[in-house]
Amino acid sequence: MTNSSRRNFLFASSGAVAGNMLVGGLAEAADHETHGLDFSHSGLVTGNPKPLKHKSIPGFLSAEQIAPHHTAHYGGALKGYTAADSRIEEAVKSGQSLDAAAYGALKRAVNSKSNSVVLHEMYFDGLAPVAPDPAADIRAAIEKRFGSIEKWSDDFAASAKGAAGWAMLVKHPVNGKLYNVVSDEHAMGVLWMATPLIVVDTYEHAFYIDYQNRKSEYVDKFIEHIDWNEANVRYQAQG
Repeated sequence: MTNSSRRNFLFASSGAVAGNMLVGGLAEAADHETHGLDFSHSGLVTGNPKPLKHKSIPGFLSAEQIAPHHTAHYGGALKGYTAADSRIEEAVKSGQSLDAAAYGALKRAVNSKSNSVVLHEMYFDGLAPVAPDPAADIRAAIEKRFGSIEKWSDDFAASAKGAAGWAMLVKHPVNGKLYNVVSDEHAMGVLWMATPLIVVDTYEHAFYIDYQNRKSEYVDKFIEHIDWNEANVRYQAQG
């Protein structure tokens, strides 16, 4: 399978084109390279959690905040996806029948958990110790759609502060437009086939150790730590 076809398969099958217990520690990628929408290093492909680019981001997220988020929540989602997907594959190949309720629950788990895996990876990979200036391509696209980076930022922050799960800047392949999307559950709320460019996790587990109930402060600081280079690679890869 080519990188391009794998990318399309992962997004189409998970619905994330829009949604640990396996991890022994916080291995930081020794030689991290930006892969854009090459998902060959995703946990959905390798079966293992993707290493962190940053163990901590001073002034934004501590190691004590990032560690359990990466291990328990991202890693836990990968474990849940693997278990549900394996159970379905086993049942299909063996011809074993499952009652409708059990089968539906497994199917929903595959959707939700795989979305969670992809979105967590895009969230962690999209963070920077200091946000670089937005590159020309994505800046022009945002200015065309929202009027300015500042106006986009205001709408994105408002979306994230009102979101119970995720907020994303996405690009839709049908009309090429950018949208700030709220998804309160991993398998719901996303625009079908849209590619996430910027992703913020707004579940409490993403910020509670560092910010307690100060979600608005967490969202405001997130804007200051967007890896615009990564966002631009995602934008360019979408075409």
